[in-house]
Amino acid sequence: MSKITLVSAAVLMRGANEFLLARRPEGKVYAGWWEFPGGKVEAGETFHDALVRELHEEMGITITAATPWLTREFVYPHATVRIRFFRVTAWEGELHPHEHDAIAWLRSDDYAQGRPTVEPILPANGPILKGLSLPTTCALTNAEENGIEAELARLDAALADGLRFVQARDKRLPADDRARFAGEVVARGHAHGAIVVVNDDVALASRIGADGVHLSAAALAQLVAKPDFAWVGASCHSHEALARAAAMELDYALLGPVLPTPTHPEHGGIGWDAFAAMVAQSPLPVFALGGMKPALLPIAQGQGAHGIALMRGWSANAGQ
Repeated sequence: MSKITLVSAAVLMRGANEFLLARRPEGKVYAGWWEFPGGKVEAGETFHDALVRELHEEMGITITAATPWLTREFVYPHATVRIRFFRVTAWEGELHPHEHDAIAWLRSDDYAQGRPTVEPILPANGPILKGLSLPTTCALTNAEENGIEAELARLDAALADGLRFVQARDKRLPADDRARFAGEVVARGHAHGAIVVVNDDVALASRIGADGVHLSAAALAQLVAKPDFAWVGASCHSHEALARAAAMELDYALLGPVLPTPTHPEHGGIGWDAFAAMVAQSPLPVFALGGMKPALLPIAQGQGAHGIALMRGWSANAGQ
């Protein structure tokens, strides 16, 4: 196995949807290609230490807020790299490219809709763009407990308040009721530009025009090929399951339960330390699941989560 070069990379964020790319100058490998700024981890440094140093050297800024996000490995002709991406949301100083010949602020919406505004982008960074278009709050419907009409009313309020990622769950509803409910979730979600996935039913997801399907842990274990949807995710409860989701090139994962939850009272939750250890090597956006509330989003992201997934705690003011 070739030596792996460790790299820290910064996803500089301006608001919820804008991020920065920088262009490699003439004389460097991949000159003219766009990338997320960052660089090699030096001896004795942590990934975070390297991020702070590199952003000061390359962009002239001092990072004041950064959270770990994804880790991706990529084999270039000249090197194998393991890149730890951080979302950087606050810094001091004025951005200026000292080691690139241009920078650009881009919108994740443009890439999600197939409208890239700069090209080419380094291959190792390309998959990150899709993850940036994924909202950080995932709402799981609970019509089984709340009733269909009440749940649709709750959904309407949350969508109006900014919710943009919904999983139509409710597998225990009668088939006709579930199909009608899921169809309403898709229609209402799409009216607000939200991503809507259906839990564990590929045929239903396809029939009602959902954006994707969310696989149970059991379905993930038996998966032979990734279903043909824009978004495919899975529920995971172990490092091995996360690794399988990555191997199947899924788009995201839910990991938990992290904290105690009424859905699984027999399980005390894996806790934040175990969660952070499991997601540290994940190339996929991972949502923390179990006992989540909107106020826990910053804590989850500090542990490496893309965001949070919640069934009972989402409502108006839960959109991200």
